Amino acid sequence: MTEPIVVEEGSVTKRLSTLDRYLPIWILLAMAVGLILGRAFPGLNDSIDTIKIDTVSIPIAIGLLAMMYPVLAKVKYSKIGEVTADRRLMGTSLFLNWIIGPAVMFALAWILLPDLPAYRTGLIIIGLARCIAMVLIWNDLACGSGEAAAVLVAINSVFQVLAYALLGWFYLQVLPGWLGLDSGSALDISMWAIAKTVFIFLGIPLVAGYLSRVWGERVKGVEWYENVFLPKIGPVALWGLLFTIVVMFALQGENITSKPLDVVRIAIPLLAYFGIMWFGSFFVGYRMRFSYDKNTAMAFTAAGNNFELAIAVAIGVFGITSGEALAGVIGPLIEVPALVALVYVALQLRQRLYGREEATS
Repeated sequence: MTEPIVVEEGSVTKRLSTLDRYLPIWILLAMAVGLILGRAFPGLNDSIDTIKIDTVSIPIAIGLLAMMYPVLAKVKYSKIGEVTADRRLMGTSLFLNWIIGPAVMFALAWILLPDLPAYRTGLIIIGLARCIAMVLIWNDLACGSGEAAAVLVAINSVFQVLAYALLGWFYLQVLPGWLGLDSGSALDISMWAIAKTVFIFLGIPLVAGYLSRVWGERVKGVEWYENVFLPKIGPVALWGLLFTIVVMFALQGENITSKPLDVVRIAIPLLAYFGIMWFGSFFVGYRMRFSYDKNTAMAFTAAGNNFELAIAVAIGVFGITSGEALAGVIGPLIEVPALVALVYVALQLRQRLYGREEATS
């Protein structure tokens, strides 16, 4: 590893496009628009909520699929074998995601919300839902490894299908009993319900992204695909993100604005969780001498959560008007600006902790 270098002010963001560089501003505007729409049109919540197939909201699905496809189309799938061969990275990521992450959220929820069982349960549900979607956006903006992120997200998806309901039973019923706390809440969700969410929000854009790269490189060539096609579809990801945020805030605008103190109580453990998981994961990876791009992918994967699944579980098990559902909705509303801020932190740490080769690659 070479010595850290000193770079001119503003070099962290000059590599980003105008849209990327001012992403926090666009996100704040999207939040404001969603809140205004939700308050100005009281019936909008019910109208949007009826536009769905089974339990999947069509507007949110459209936004998420638009957000995910360009990012997954950028992945160089031919290099995925190199990532899966890195057993240290795979093992560390699994440990952080499925052992440390749920335990940290459980502890924060009980320490900071001992008097609010519904919100506490909602936070634990969020902590169990490991990220399979937005982490790819944050990783991409922070110049992390798209291949490593894709593999880690895929592994999380498999574990999610197999382990989510079991972990819910353990953290909501078994562990509180062992610790002499409340008996907890039951979490009744089928493996199929989890698999359906994973397939829609990860499987569809993953297949589309893979087929796009195979077709583009074979028919048009690698240079055309990298330099013409990807730059054209790139902004679609951020427009999809902003659209999703508008819809989410419009759906929950009344709840958010009518219960500001509850929102603050829920936000505090969430902010603590994102900070602990991201910084802890990043510095573990740094000490293990992971390259910046792989370390960044691991840190964002460990810190992010699958809010689509968490919200679906909270609403399906406890009801749309429940405290658990409100906590589930607040989750991504805090996660988005928090992880956007961590994108800039990652780019700063890239300069400070990694050498010239990493900083200019």
